Amino acid sequence: MNPVTTRPAVRVTGLRKAFGDKVVLDGIDLEIAEGTVFALLGPNGAGKTTTVQILSTLIRADAGDIHVAGFDVNREPQAVRDAIGFTGQFSAVDFLLSGRENLLLMADLHHLDRRTGRRRVDELLERFDLVDAAGQMVLKYSGGMRRRLDLAMTLIGDPQIIFLDEPTTGLDPRSRHTMWQITRELVAGGVTVLLTTQNLDEADDLAGRIGVLDQGRLVATGTPDELKRRIPGSRVRLHFGEPGALSAAARVLGHDSVHQDSPSHDSLVLDVPTDGTPQSLKRLLDRLDEQALNVESVTVQTPDLDDVFFALTGTPHAAPGVSA
Repeated sequence: MNPVTTRPAVRVTGLRKAFGDKVVLDGIDLEIAEGTVFALLGPNGAGKTTTVQILSTLIRADAGDIHVAGFDVNREPQAVRDAIGFTGQFSAVDFLLSGRENLLLMADLHHLDRRTGRRRVDELLERFDLVDAAGQMVLKYSGGMRRRLDLAMTLIGDPQIIFLDEPTTGLDPRSRHTMWQITRELVAGGVTVLLTTQNLDEADDLAGRIGVLDQGRLVATGTPDELKRRIPGSRVRLHFGEPGALSAAARVLGHDSVHQDSPSHDSLVLDVPTDGTPQSLKRLLDRLDEQALNVESVTVQTPDLDDVFFALTGTPHAAPGVSA
């Protein structure tokens, strides 16, 4: 039997875009699998929003082969629009209409018949916990409620792919986590999500794969763990009960190989570089045990996406993006 293959939800090759003399995207290659979350990280001006605007047919690329949901964005833009939903950084709802009226308006724009539109609106109000506020003007909604309504409006057309451009900007932690849970539920239902964000916790929590965009180039792609492994800096933090044990351990391990915090009763620790493997941790603890040095506790510190972000962005790049 032939293996079952699925087309990528998004496939981009050689994407370029300039505004005047400023090159914003410089040869982007990108592939996003169906039913996954792909996060684009990058500093302001890296090209994240421009990428999403091109993929959603809002602006045209200068060059590149770009397919979304199997359709060419230049030759079949309407087919792309029918397959996608887009939620930008700022709410697109009408503040002077009620939540229900906003959704009914969007149902009309999608040419849903009256009965189907009302049923779809009721489903989305229930799904996004907006039933009690459905008749209120959006002007009275909290920021989190507006973002939920914005996403509900995006889902009126039942899109295969959703572009979320910094969707939790300005939200409080509770509202942000609500949006994360909604995103997980969408993906569990087969929807593909392209997320642009500067919230590294958001990318780490939601994304199966991440692309790091900097100065118009995709400088790295991979799973969150793959990207973290590319960055040196794993260390074992040894906590001691008294200064004598800390000093003895520093001598055993070699002063050049450890970082010693200023001894105090609150901070008696050594940071020892490691490759992050269980074997290296075992060797370290065996050396301390051989010298009868008592360690009160051990924690393993590994690079996080903050470390990835700072290591991969903000410096000139000699070549286009490298996949992890």
